[in-house]
Amino acid sequence: MVTDASSSSNAFSFISKGWRDVRDSADADLQLIKDRANSFKNLATSFDREIENFFNSASSFSVPAIGSGSSPPAEIEFVKKLQPKISEIRRVYSSPDFSKTVLEKWRPRTRIRIDLSAIKNAIVSEVEDGDRFIDGDGARKWNRVRFREFWGESRGENESEDVHVNRDWEPIQALKTRLREFEKRSSSAEMFEGFKNGDFVEKVKSSLRSICKDPEDSKEVPPLDVPELLASLVRQSGSFLDQIGIRRDVCDKIVENLCNKRKNQFLWGSSTGETSVIGNENVNDELDSRIASVLESTGHCYDGGFWTDHTKHVPSDGKRHVAIVTTASLPWMTGTAVNPLFRAAYLAQSAKQSVTLLVPWLSMSDQELVYPNHLTFSSPEEQETYIRKWLEERIGFKPDFKISFYPGKFSKERRSIIPAGDTSQFVPSKDADIAILEEPEHLNWYHHGKRWTDKFNHVVGVVHTNYLEYIKREKNGALQAFLVKHINNWVIRAYCHKVLRLSAATQDLPKSVICNVHGVNPKFLKIGEKVDEDRKLGNIAFSKGAYFLGKMVWAKGYRELIDLLAKHKHDLDGFNLDVYGNGEDAHEVQSAAKKLELNVNFLRGRDHADDSLHGYKVFINPSVSDVLCTATAEALAMGKFVVCADHPSNDFFRSFPNCLTYKSSEDFVAKVKEALENEPRPLTPEERYNLSWEAATQRFLEYSDLNKVLNSDKELESNNTDGKVIRKSISTPSLTEVVDGGLAFAHYCLTGNELLRLCTGAIPGTRDYDRQHCKDLHLLPPQVENPIYTW
Repeated sequence: MVTDASSSSNAFSFISKGWRDVRDSADADLQLIKDRANSFKNLATSFDREIENFFNSASSFSVPAIGSGSSPPAEIEFVKKLQPKISEIRRVYSSPDFSKTVLEKWRPRTRIRIDLSAIKNAIVSEVEDGDRFIDGDGARKWNRVRFREFWGESRGENESEDVHVNRDWEPIQALKTRLREFEKRSSSAEMFEGFKNGDFVEKVKSSLRSICKDPEDSKEVPPLDVPELLASLVRQSGSFLDQIGIRRDVCDKIVENLCNKRKNQFLWGSSTGETSVIGNENVNDELDSRIASVLESTGHCYDGGFWTDHTKHVPSDGKRHVAIVTTASLPWMTGTAVNPLFRAAYLAQSAKQSVTLLVPWLSMSDQELVYPNHLTFSSPEEQETYIRKWLEERIGFKPDFKISFYPGKFSKERRSIIPAGDTSQFVPSKDADIAILEEPEHLNWYHHGKRWTDKFNHVVGVVHTNYLEYIKREKNGALQAFLVKHINNWVIRAYCHKVLRLSAATQDLPKSVICNVHGVNPKFLKIGEKVDEDRKLGNIAFSKGAYFLGKMVWAKGYRELIDLLAKHKHDLDGFNLDVYGNGEDAHEVQSAAKKLELNVNFLRGRDHADDSLHGYKVFINPSVSDVLCTATAEALAMGKFVVCADHPSNDFFRSFPNCLTYKSSEDFVAKVKEALENEPRPLTPEERYNLSWEAATQRFLEYSDLNKVLNSDKELESNNTDGKVIRKSISTPSLTEVVDGGLAFAHYCLTGNELLRLCTGAIPGTRDYDRQHCKDLHLLPPQVENPIYTW
């Protein structure tokens, strides 16, 4: 209670202090406005004094006698015509409510203009007429010069420089100048926007300050010094330094130290001289702003590098276009087939963007190798119908997105689908806006075509697979993993703007952040809700023990599972495990378990949502090769216990109470017994939402920067400095962009050589699609689509 009272007291104190600061600032601003209005009134008084001097000087001229034959005195007639207008001006400016009237009528579009054109015309006409009646050149020069000086006009060529002009007219010149500046600023769009946004007082303050600003107040932007140049060079060379063994966090620390050193010597300021504080989190932003302001002060504008393609998509229909490109398709039940399909469905729910899902099309021979239960399709339209039906049965609504196909071929050695030809050409240029590359390294290993970042405004990669872990298990795995690691860095830098890693189990790639952007099928959440209802009614929710489900290949955790069960066969006496799965290593896995006499029952693979799996209480997943196991998330959604390894791939699941992680083989035995002896806890609404695709989509939009891209008309990143926008992406040249462009060009040249492709494991003939793909997808032959001209 004391802590609560103290917190409340501190909160009220903070609010009270903030309110006093706001009130004091507002009072100071209003006082400044009043002082400025009084200044205008004082100038008007000076103007009135000058008018009196004018009448006195005009009446001091000698008037000729009427009977002398001379013309009537022109000065008297002139003063009579001018006096009513002057009296009106004096009455307005001498009013005690003048300042109040100006403030009340001050609106963003109101023009405070005093129309003195009639007075000017009258004065000029009288002066010109008076030239014919007034004797002597001195009088004419006096009138002409006097009035032209008043209206700011230059002297004529024949007028002498030594004509005396009274210095008392200078306040009138100042009044006219300030009134013009005041009128211009009050009618500007900038003032209008400030009034709309509630910044009216700040805009008034800025306008009045600019009126009375002295030339000495302006400060030039100081040039970049050595620490700043070194910080920029180190930051832009981060990816290259990472290649030679210098970690990214070391580079960030160097940049931060250099920036802090510069800050200690001189406080970085904006172009208006106001200081800005640099924190550890916004060092890069401050450095970008500093470089951009220096470049802008010199008039330099960076329009892009040598590799930049300026012919990018500009949305014309008010909607953004998102193309999701993946490496697998249903009915192959793999993560890269299922998760991109759900992502497309939930992204398409928003009216801000239209979505296209681009999946591989396999020839009939490859379909027989890949798709389960001998399921094949004779046309893309038939497969699209199957995909949409499968999806709608699971999400409960009809999604509005387009499905397109690109040519692909199945690699038996890699057990994956490799694109054939330029995948980017199957997204029309009018829809080439935002690209989401599912498994970007896989898509671009042998990509020989247009650079993704040149064709699309924003390219996001989503890393699904820990390829290095799989490769290390093969022959000469260490050497192959070393090469693949650097090739992955190469293609990511060349073809992506941002990369999302589902967990820390993946390779640390350039431009990447870690975030789980996958959800579970809504059907699994409904199963979990039904389990909770049965439990509340007193029914037995789980009648079976433990099970494991996954593709039956050694790398999917089967090696770890058999080793654990074999080592603790006696500790787990009486423990039986059902294993569901199909795969290339099925025979070897079953033979190994039979040889070790393990209590494992192997069953044919099936959908995790199958009714036969609802009764199991414990899901066991010992895999350490997964990036983020979808089956683990599905088991948690169904309300089961999950026993899994203490591994980065399971970090997202640690927060769920039903997830039991083990660090050793003995700990594995303890966790299995704990799960079998207890009942799982029901999921809270927050935990259930975190597992859903709605939450996953929100995380994806946030961490991929798509929220910023979709909510802005311009993708170019900008920095607002004292109301002035400096576009960093245009103003600041980037060494990283130049290097990335060079890497993309080198990759394009190397992948164009068929011999090099074959040496690195590419499927023969995948640089272009073949005749069968042309027939199935109704494509022109590659020779016609991309002709080669020779002499």
